[in-house]
Amino acid sequence: MKIRWMIVFWPVLSVVLISVLVQKHAARAAGPQAAAAPVSTSAGAASNSSGPLTIPDTTLAINSAQPMSQRVVHYEIDAKYDAEKHVVDATEVLTYHNLTGEALDHFPFHLYQNAFQPNATWVRETKVQGGRDVSYAKWEEKDFGTEEIKSLEVVGQGDLTSTVQYIQPDDGNKDDKTVVDVHLPKAIAPGAYVQFKIAFQTKFPETQARSGWKRDFVLGGQWFPKVGVWWHGAWNCHQYHAFTEFFADFGVYDVKLTVAQFEVVGASGVKVGEVNNPDNTKTVAYHGDDIHDFAWTASPRYKVKEDGVFQGQMGPVHMRILMQPAHWSQVERHETILRESLEHFESWYGPYPYKTITLVDPEGAEAGGMEYPTFITGDTTWFMPEGLHLPELVIEHEFGHQYWYGMVATNEFEDAWMDEGINSYSEVKVLDSILGKNTSILNLAGATVGERELQRGSYAEVADIDPIAQKAYDYYNNSSYGGITYGKTASVLLTLEGIIGEDTMDKAMRTYFMKYRFTHPTKADFLDTIQEVSGKDLKWYFDQAIYGSQVMDYKVLRIESFPVNWYEKKKSAFEKGDKNTVYRSYVWLQRKGDFVMPVEVEIKFDNGEKVREHWDGASRWTRFAYEKKAKVESAEIDPDHKIQIDRNDFNNSYTAEPHGKPARKLTNYWLFVTQWLGQALAWWAV
Repeated sequence: MKIRWMIVFWPVLSVVLISVLVQKHAARAAGPQAAAAPVSTSAGAASNSSGPLTIPDTTLAINSAQPMSQRVVHYEIDAKYDAEKHVVDATEVLTYHNLTGEALDHFPFHLYQNAFQPNATWVRETKVQGGRDVSYAKWEEKDFGTEEIKSLEVVGQGDLTSTVQYIQPDDGNKDDKTVVDVHLPKAIAPGAYVQFKIAFQTKFPETQARSGWKRDFVLGGQWFPKVGVWWHGAWNCHQYHAFTEFFADFGVYDVKLTVAQFEVVGASGVKVGEVNNPDNTKTVAYHGDDIHDFAWTASPRYKVKEDGVFQGQMGPVHMRILMQPAHWSQVERHETILRESLEHFESWYGPYPYKTITLVDPEGAEAGGMEYPTFITGDTTWFMPEGLHLPELVIEHEFGHQYWYGMVATNEFEDAWMDEGINSYSEVKVLDSILGKNTSILNLAGATVGERELQRGSYAEVADIDPIAQKAYDYYNNSSYGGITYGKTASVLLTLEGIIGEDTMDKAMRTYFMKYRFTHPTKADFLDTIQEVSGKDLKWYFDQAIYGSQVMDYKVLRIESFPVNWYEKKKSAFEKGDKNTVYRSYVWLQRKGDFVMPVEVEIKFDNGEKVREHWDGASRWTRFAYEKKAKVESAEIDPDHKIQIDRNDFNNSYTAEPHGKPARKLTNYWLFVTQWLGQALAWWAV
């Protein structure tokens, strides 16, 4: 998800002097909500309160006859949304299957909306380190968010509301209330089930971090108490940090949402029921299988396109698109890139098993560019020329998360790059295929920009600050998190293609997805898969590129040619360009950075001859020498442009005589700057 995609393209557009105006929409507040009438669903997932506890084995929402994940949780939520107050009042029944192999006597829960309070860790970090949505130069009450557990009962163990305790496992900030811990009088045995009955209230802030309200729009993300993950012998339930996202177990969701009848609703999973209530509200029911989160949206102004069907490898996928009225002219564009993304991911990585994908065009950039299971938000404006591929970039990126976040489900608190970075890599590949390698971002009025250059540009400015492999909330600042997690990871994997071959890398990526979907793999699982498929020992590369912060910068330091008989008094022959004159030529290469990697250099002579040399890069510099009836004309490191992690491409080539292209270096630098600014958006739109 991440940085706001909108920021990216305005600098890029400056290359062609296009001014983009953002239209603000008038809004009307929704009326007060009344109590919901019950909804019967066809999901076959009734409450477990009156029988043996279990997790449903339903397959209503997937194109599979059998469950595809090891289902740990079943959430049954009945929620009522008051659009005037931006408040959800709800009950939640959580059934948890203890598959940990250990007795569990306490359970931590995330209360994410408490992050949006003045002294919460999320706000503290964002104010100091920068953020994707807001600067927090001031604080208004509308920016507050709250998530409060009103009551909590454990079936068979009684009311435990008084035992709920806020904890701060990461930073000890006693003002942070994004995690609570519930201690049980009786431990839950291995293999047993436990059921929590929770009443809670959530108040959304004005949109930030891809949840909240804006005018009459709401995006319900991270809105309910969500249990942590038992991972590697301990509970994993981090606080909500400025640079982290989410991690949860797979299971089943049955959610009822009560809203005003005039609201248009979209959500994760499949819709299984809707009834109108006597008080002018309606209750809409959704069911999700083999997902690890649930999000929803409501607005009275959505225009809906829901006749699109993608014929997937496992069955039909219904595409539902909710558009802002001012953007309706772009709906076909949205559907086209969504369909093409589905086609590419299924072909390259594996099948999309869900029966639905919902694409939301949100109100305001703060809600744009976000992923939840079977549910994504795009980002666009009323003025979006065909050659500016902002909607395509955001939609492809967010759909890609259905694979690396939605199904592979890595721990984004601790290894954000395994979703965001891998997704940014696949984003480059997919957009290159669909829109062209050099035109995947911009192809307008003669100006072109490619996605891989944006990724590399974002990394180059922060290359020496942080390694890839570290907890997301340990990054130096917002720019470093984005540039490293997104841009560096994409560039590292693109460079890896040059080391093991593109076909081998494609095979490794598919192998990784198919092997680890519906699990929680680690970075070792990913890197080991690449080594196994390639048959190569790549530890030397991963130690530097993934675990280290070494910077790669190779330079053609100097070239020189002179006649071997330069010392003779009679120089007229070679001064006149005698073709029989033998020249002694030298080419020096320098490794300026501390990233050691073999490189190729192509040396061209003035008679048209080309020579390829290989340097292991172990020393700080090397020299190649030649005696030929020709002078060295130029030298270029990485002539096939396989390396995407060299921090400075401008020193990778050297010519004996100046000519037009190097003379345009200032133009290149300007393009680099616009690309880098543009990437500010690429890591926000998660």
